[in-house]
Amino acid sequence: MTADVRDQDLSRTEVAVEPRRSRTSGIDRVLQILDCLQRRGRPATAYEIARDIGAPLSTVYVIVDDMVEKELLDRKDGGLLWLGPRLYQYGLTYARTLDLLNVATQEMHELAQGSKETVQICGRDSDYMVVLAMEEGKDHFQVTSRVGTRTPLNWTASGRLLVGHLPEDERLAIFARSAIASPTGRAETDKDVLSRASAAALTEGLAIQAGESDFSVACIAAPIRDNLGACRATISIVVPDVKLRQKDPDLTSLVRQSARRIEERLGWRHGAR
Repeated sequence: MTADVRDQDLSRTEVAVEPRRSRTSGIDRVLQILDCLQRRGRPATAYEIARDIGAPLSTVYVIVDDMVEKELLDRKDGGLLWLGPRLYQYGLTYARTLDLLNVATQEMHELAQGSKETVQICGRDSDYMVVLAMEEGKDHFQVTSRVGTRTPLNWTASGRLLVGHLPEDERLAIFARSAIASPTGRAETDKDVLSRASAAALTEGLAIQAGESDFSVACIAAPIRDNLGACRATISIVVPDVKLRQKDPDLTSLVRQSARRIEERLGWRHGAR
């Protein structure tokens, strides 16, 4: 083979390979579509999804049809698309494997019955706090954050606790890129203030916020920490802010006790509290 022929073959190979490196894979597109619907929190059309993820509409149509056929998406009236029943089954299987969530959910039920208030189990999803489980209290106080809701970390008591164990430089980086103003305008956005408050709340084993994400809504949260002291999740009571000062029952003590029992049941005893 001559040098000219080898150069031509190499040139053809380079031309053929380069588009594949820049092309978005099918699985990436599927994940983009699912992430888009999760962010929106409501059904959307294929056109809206394509616009949101920056993909060709023709490509989205093909992928969406395949996802609907496989029950990863559900097509509703008017062509609106939403998460499909197959994802729910995956979620149930995943949830059954999570000892933390199983134990925390049991404690959540007991705390909701004992306090008669709405109780949530929350975890971290990158720069957001996500509600993993929830039980409403007997007084039916309505809260906007349901299971699956993702909220900026700086808006919530749980959000600050979930990063409190991280090194200072990581906390600062997280809050620098993720802290945004809340609907009420009361949530702290300064990364230095948030970083200090986050570490202090974890050390205290308690965080309280009132009116930061929703007017007149307060949250009392306690960390669920593993053997290394990392906050793996939180348990919290969501109440009208006027109940923060009540002593019968003492909601602060109840939340702390619930977090401690979850840690004990999982064999996590990080220090004496």
